[in-house]
Amino acid sequence: MLCRDAAGTFWLITPAERGRITVADAPFIGVALDRRGHGRDQVLTIRTNIDEMVGVDAAHPLRVAVAAATGEPRPYVMIRNGLEARLARPVFYELVELACEERVGDATLFGVWSNRIFFPLGSLDAR
Repeated sequence: MLCRDAAGTFWLITPAERGRITVADAPFIGVALDRRGHGRDQVLTIRTNIDEMVGVDAAHPLRVAVAAATGEPRPYVMIRNGLEARLARPVFYELVELACEERVGDATLFGVWSNRIFFPLGSLDAR
């Protein structure tokens, strides 16, 4: 089993041993996207590279970081217990195709709905 402690260290734990491992970015990859419904009522599900299905919701939010060196978006979804999956580029492109504009406070955001929660993919105010 893979887990992450409060200090951010990743551990691989088996019944016989426990070892620290190095994770370069995220321990999993989101390789496929499934959508049920439309608009605010749609439900998005991500399949990981270990064939785990995760519904995008409050417990499994999407987030988009921006690479400092390149300015490119780096999308992630929370899998469990502090473990994230980085979304493969084709999966992120599918999300972008489903995205819409929403006014949130004083900002206009571009993002997707899942389980009646809006998940921003980026801001449109800096156009």
